Amino acid sequence: MLTMKITTVGASSGVILSKEIMAKLKVQKGDTLYLTETPDGGFRITPYDPEFERQMQLAEQIMHDDRDILRALAK
Repeated sequence: MLTMKITTVGASSGVILSKEIMAKLKVQKGDTLYLTETPDGGFRITPYDPEFERQMQLAEQIMHDDRDILRALAK
């Protein structure tokens, strides 16, 4: 299990990520992390934007369903 520490950052609070956690997430200083709630009430921290992932899944579905139309438009 990996642990993080909450610390004061100005008038707010922040989480300290160890080098090990940053390496596992494949992030570096300045990158954006996303915190999403899981169905079981927990949370997930990820460097990937879940909204972008949803949009890409929709685009892939449209490209699959309408591939004949897209092929004709590409000509």
